[in-house]
Amino acid sequence: MLEALFNSKNREKILIFLLARNEGYAREISKYYNTSLSPIQNQLDKLENGSILVSKSIGKTRVYYFNPRYPFLKELIELLKKAIEFLPDENVELLYKIRKRPRRKGKPI
Repeated sequence: MLEALFNSKNREKILIFLLARNEGYAREISKYYNTSLSPIQNQLDKLENGSILVSKSIGKTRVYYFNPRYPFLKELIELLKKAIEFLPDENVELLYKIRKRPRRKGKPI
């Protein structure tokens, strides 16, 4: 839907995913959309280089989220919310459904 504007279908998917879940990492996003990991990583790097996203390392995982200092963040979020309204209801429900498996007993933090 916003592919022409963002110049990449994967970039659109990443931004919608991060809007719905507030943060995410490359493998999680690629598994959700059933796509290859490499294009997702490339787009995340481009978005971070453009200061739209920022990331932090948690263990070996790099977690991405929106840069609160991005000057057009409010407008971008409104545009993405509008795009989510046009997604099928079952896709929206899955997008907002966050399931994290419980930690294994005795696993160090």
